[in-house]
Amino acid sequence: MLDALFFAGLVCYFIAMILQFLGASFHKEDLMKYAWWIFLAGFALSTAYLVARGIAAGRFPMSNQFEFAATFSFGIALMLIILKEKVKADWLVTAAIPMVFLILSYAAFQPRGIKELMPALRSVWFVFHIGTAAFSYASFILAGAAGIRYLVTEKKDPKAAILEDIDYMIYRLIALGLLLLTVTIVSGAIWAEQAWSSFWTWDPKEVWALITWLLYSVYLHLRLNRKWKGHRMAVFAVIAVPVVLFTFIGVNTLIPGLHSYGAAAVKAFM
Repeated sequence: MLDALFFAGLVCYFIAMILQFLGASFHKEDLMKYAWWIFLAGFALSTAYLVARGIAAGRFPMSNQFEFAATFSFGIALMLIILKEKVKADWLVTAAIPMVFLILSYAAFQPRGIKELMPALRSVWFVFHIGTAAFSYASFILAGAAGIRYLVTEKKDPKAAILEDIDYMIYRLIALGLLLLTVTIVSGAIWAEQAWSSFWTWDPKEVWALITWLLYSVYLHLRLNRKWKGHRMAVFAVIAVPVVLFTFIGVNTLIPGLHSYGAAAVKAFM
């Protein structure tokens, strides 16, 4: 039942991605409309999966690499829906749907077994810390997707009126992501002090979370103090995405540390 929900959602995202790409490429509004409906179906299925898994596990499903990736994908999808429906950012859909699909596809290759939480994770900070991390990463990924759309649009028409809207959306997404990442780091420090009697241990995950925070702080500094906008800031948003992905995937996979908990334990902690 759980696997059926998960893979049905993944298939819907894949179909939506293909239809959206074809519709955008050939200017077929009907295809893009169908793509969005199928994407919403995929979101509903993925949400149902997370709820069902949470009920089965007796906790929020965010305790390992698979669950965090699924929540990360959910965060991107939810924010995309809000941006499209409330802010009318239809221009973001073509670049963002593949992000949702790729993150959930990564989750599909992770072990999906449900395990009990380790003692260090049984804390009131569990949902707050990991949840803000997932939505922080989602904000940065969507900023990168917006950056891609900016560069593609600029290449077609350097004076397109929508470029200013895209540029401002990148700024707002990065500002939100940085705020959430700040909350993630601060709450993680408090949790670490309770769990390990130290606010900061220079664990690889902590270090790369700090590197990510500093990187996006540079963006805001350049944007607010140097008044940088447009092309170079769109490029910045795009090239910063691999740092986010390394913080999420690379550190957990390649560098052992407190947040990895070995092969049988929790790998998605921040």
